[in-house]
Amino acid sequence: MAETKNPPNQLNIELPEDIADGEYSNLAIISHSPSEFVVDFIRIVPNVPKAKVKSRIILTPQHAKRLMKALVDNVNKYEGQYGHIDEPEQPPFPPMSFNTPKAQA
Repeated sequence: MAETKNPPNQLNIELPEDIADGEYSNLAIISHSPSEFVVDFIRIVPNVPKAKVKSRIILTPQHAKRLMKALVDNVNKYEGQYGHIDEPEQPPFPPMSFNTPKAQA
């Protein structure tokens, strides 16, 4: 019996359950060196002065540029389907408070 093989140039990608749930991030900090880009995805929550890095992705400069182009392409497609994404003016650093009342027990 002949063995079934994947067609050439086809990549089989597995998405484990713990990764499929994703992580919410409302801040990304990007740094770089001559050989890599480091993207830290952070979640800031109201009235908590300390934020945690939820995920760190390290990319080569070439992959960082490909990611940038892919994001531009996908944002353009999104806006074509759902309309313009508003960009309100941002303060120089993310606020530590979301202007919500402090929780009380």
